[in-house]
Amino acid sequence: MAGTDRSRRAVAAADPLAPAIVLVEPQLGENIGAAARAMLNFGLTDLRLVAPRGDWPDQKAINTASGAEAVLHEAGLFPTTEAAIGDIRHVFATTARVRDMVKPVLTPRAAARKLHDWRAAGERSALLFGREKSGLHNDDAARAEALVIVPANPAYSSINLAQAVLLIGYEWFQADPALEDGADRLTRKGAQAATQREIQDLFDHLEAELDACGFLYPPDKRPRMVRNIRNIFTRADLTDQEVRTLRGIVVGLTGRRAGEAGDE
Repeated sequence: MAGTDRSRRAVAAADPLAPAIVLVEPQLGENIGAAARAMLNFGLTDLRLVAPRGDWPDQKAINTASGAEAVLHEAGLFPTTEAAIGDIRHVFATTARVRDMVKPVLTPRAAARKLHDWRAAGERSALLFGREKSGLHNDDAARAEALVIVPANPAYSSINLAQAVLLIGYEWFQADPALEDGADRLTRKGAQAATQREIQDLFDHLEAELDACGFLYPPDKRPRMVRNIRNIFTRADLTDQEVRTLRGIVVGLTGRRAGEAGDE
């Protein structure tokens, strides 16, 4: 989906405690580039490559990154997994299958919550992703304190490397406490959540016109009718622009009615 807006602030683009993404012996430059793009989509920038195939930087990776080239240019290159995670406190290993080892198994969502807990505690974390064909070797998975498995069709659970990074990145981004309760939900450029004053002005305007046309009748039912109308709009979580539009609609309707009355 298209939607890059370079005028807006990058979310967590320089967060030193965001988890590192470690690709262990990736085989295809296209997957590395797509993984970098997926990372930047969700505010992750610490990419570490363990013995990637071929020369680096890989032009196919750069082509596929589609705007996330900075993640590739700043990626760390390491000869071994051990070297790539040497400065990391907590490590998760992603896999499509349960290994012959005793380890906790987490969904990406549960893993994301743990990653944010460690971030809040000032502790660095990383996620290991294995080779396209065979995934992580058991020796690499053994370095992790838990396995992360994406719930998927049991008969076809193998997920492309870049897609796996995208899934983990999405859950990491959604689990950010700063985004709870719909924060940053406004998508219209320049739109802001309507203030209580703006909403009250809308109510006063609308209710005055409803009184004028006799809608809020009989008087004993008026308080309940007003509450019901207000509940409709408060549930909508209006923006300032939406409030102005609604007030314009009220003006348009009442103005037209007044004009029609004058013609009779």
